[in-house]
Amino acid sequence: MEETGKWIIYAGVVLIIAGIIWYFFGNKFGFIGHLPGDFRIERENFKFYFPLTTMILISVIINILIRIFRYIFG
Repeated sequence: MEETGKWIIYAGVVLIIAGIIWYFFGNKFGFIGHLPGDFRIERENFKFYFPLTTMILISVIINILIRIFRYIFG
């Protein structure tokens, strides 16, 4: 149970830091969702958006952060 509590606290700290960064620097992240490889199809009555490159980028960043936390706290 103690291990689960620690991970919840770590997740909360990460979310708070992400929220602070997004609050103060949110306008600097305008490229998110508009990267090459993000599919956008717009027709008269139809819109389709699939942010493939953005999802891969976010996945890589999260993976790196998890590895850093495991190295530091593991």
